Amino acid sequence: ADPDPARGQVFAALGVAVAEDNAAVVRAARHVLLAVKPQTLEAVAQSVGETLDAEAQVIISIMAGITIDRIRSVLGKPARIVRVMPNTPLMVGCGMAAVAVGPDARPGDEAMALRLFGAAGEAVFVPEASLDAVTAVSGSGPAYLFYLAEAMTEAAVTLGLEEHADLLVCQTMLGAARLLKESERSAAELRRQVTSPGGTTEAAVTHLDGNATAQVVINAIKAAAERSRALNG
Repeated sequence: ADPDPARGQVFAALGVAVAEDNAAVVRAARHVLLAVKPQTLEAVAQSVGETLDAEAQVIISIMAGITIDRIRSVLGKPARIVRVMPNTPLMVGCGMAAVAVGPDARPGDEAMALRLFGAAGEAVFVPEASLDAVTAVSGSGPAYLFYLAEAMTEAAVTLGLEEHADLLVCQTMLGAARLLKESERSAAELRRQVTSPGGTTEAAVTHLDGNATAQVVINAIKAAAERSRALNG
């Protein structure tokens, strides 16, 4: 069910059954995925709660910052709730998602969410208390890399590399991420490996350290975590 008819047509073209209202979806589903904005919780949960079989069905929510307790409260009944924090690289099969379950969930209720989001990247099981931190690190994390890419691209253009700036930056970030994932070395070890004494990388890292860049990044991620907690109202 999607309020945008054009989006419904996209799903229909993929062979997905499309409904005009949420209740129709809930009646037909074993798992109900709430892929909606947090601001729409009350309206969506009301239509879902009226139809939901709390014993037989599992709700999977990807609403940022909205706790399982709040979802239960708006539904007006106990429910088997699984909460997920994914990120946008799911769209290219390199996503990262964290999965948590509520007190009324049954053993194995998380399995569907882990399979679903793991099919487009990686998925891990965490306590719900960790999800604000997950939101700040991996949920918002792609934006931090895009921010860095913007700055690197601007620097490349300034240095006269306008023709190849996008490729130089994108491939460098892609390669570095893959090396970090596949290497047994930590990020700090890999950074030191690239940073030769007296070399060009050391000059850049020294400048970053002199401007407390690492602490700025840490503080930014803490701010994102705080905002995630605030979204629950």
